[in-house]
Amino acid sequence: MKLRCIAVDDESLARKLLEENIRQIPFLELAGTCKNAFEAMELLQKDQVDLMFLDIQMPGMLGTKFLASLREKPLAILVTAYSNYAVESYDLDVVDYLMKPVSLERFTKAAYKALDIFQKNKATGAAPSIAGTAAAFPDSFFVNVEYSLVKIVVDDITHVEGMKDYVKIYLANATKPVLTKSTLKGIEEKLPPESFLRIHKSYIVNLEKIESIRNHQLTIGGREVPVSEGNMEDLLKALKHSK
Repeated sequence: MKLRCIAVDDESLARKLLEENIRQIPFLELAGTCKNAFEAMELLQKDQVDLMFLDIQMPGMLGTKFLASLREKPLAILVTAYSNYAVESYDLDVVDYLMKPVSLERFTKAAYKALDIFQKNKATGAAPSIAGTAAAFPDSFFVNVEYSLVKIVVDDITHVEGMKDYVKIYLANATKPVLTKSTLKGIEEKLPPESFLRIHKSYIVNLEKIESIRNHQLTIGGREVPVSEGNMEDLLKALKHSK
């Protein structure tokens, strides 16, 4: 299996290095190189592209803006000299984020990651996106916290509290919750439904972390959390079937 890929960078030396690295990887096939987003857009319309190595700081249109504008996105690996785009790249669901200068070892690791995602998508018939690999939920995910990315291990979560535009993620053995700008629904989509249940319009709980239930309150992680009347039956059924 080969991944048809393109290299997009406004610097000729950077394009040459990307091209050389691509030719070193046996499962990558170079479909073309582009010096800006507009050339890449034209190439994407003409040819099948499975993977795009994309610079960010380019004249005319930033690589991140270009990627966000595409209705049908190939898998994308960002290659940049600037670390301040890491948070934005996470929101774009890219395969990887490589800092220049990129070693062949690091480049190869990113390429194999793209191949793995592509093969899983092909097997499930999913669209060519990293999000399409989520048939099995990940063991961890990252959230934005004060301009940084913080790793959240799913098994460590006791419960999640929604607060308008923010959520608090409570973790076992952590004194303070992680506060991130997100919706409760956005976090819920990252959590395996067999282990997590929304018990209230503002709360999702880890069924395995529940300590006790009394009336319409449960204790989890040493804190009391309300259970709405409409969700109590679902909670009891979930606990009955949970491992």
